[in-house]
This record gives sequence, structure tokens and C-alpha cells, in this order.
Amino acid sequence: MRDKRKLKRRHLIYYLHVQERASGKPIGSLVDISTEGIMIMSEQPIELGTMLELKIMLESEMSDKQFLYFDAKVLRCEKSINGTNYDIGCKLLNLSDEDFREIEMIIDELGFKD
Repeated sequence: MRDKRKLKRRHLIYYLHVQERASGKPIGSLVDISTEGIMIMSEQPIELGTMLELKIMLESEMSDKQFLYFDAKVLRCEKSINGTNYDIGCKLLNLSDEDFREIEMIIDELGFKD
């Protein structure tokens, strides 16, 4: 599959938990991130085009906020290399300036330096 990303995503030192915003149901783990998109590793596939309302649990030493809330659209869903999980690529939508800064902070604090 051709990579259409404009910004390079940064892999994280450790994975953050991604949940449905309203129910708190676990979706998976945040694998990589940019200010435009994320990759979630999940045990369940999610249909392409699905609109998600999500939250990421933030570590207390990273932020005063407990969660980062955002909307995302599923653009990709493929079996991962290990064959047991799914790699779900999402475009971030409707980010506030504050949320954008929180994502930049996650990248700075948890992103592998390359």
C-alpha cells in the first residue's frame, strides 16, 4: 500500500491506551502518532471510513490532563505482521489548538528520536 502521509509519524517508546470516548471501552494501543494521524494496534478490525470518538490516557508526568480527546476517521485496517492484531491507521479530525499542542508534547516526550 502506498504511503500517503504528509507528516512522518513517530513510533512511541511505550504504547498509550486508546479507548472509546463515551464508554471507555478499550480499542487498542497507540503505536505511532503525528499531528495529522495515528496508528492503533487492536485485537479487532475496524471498518474503513468509520468515524471514531476516542480518548488516550495520558501519564500524569506528561500532562495535567488525564485524557486527550479527539475524533478520527479510519483510513486503513490491515492484519499486523504478527498475524494476531490489526494495524488501524486513522486521520485526526477537528483538533483544538490545545489538543494539537498535547499531541506535539506526546511526540516530544514519547517519540523515538531519529
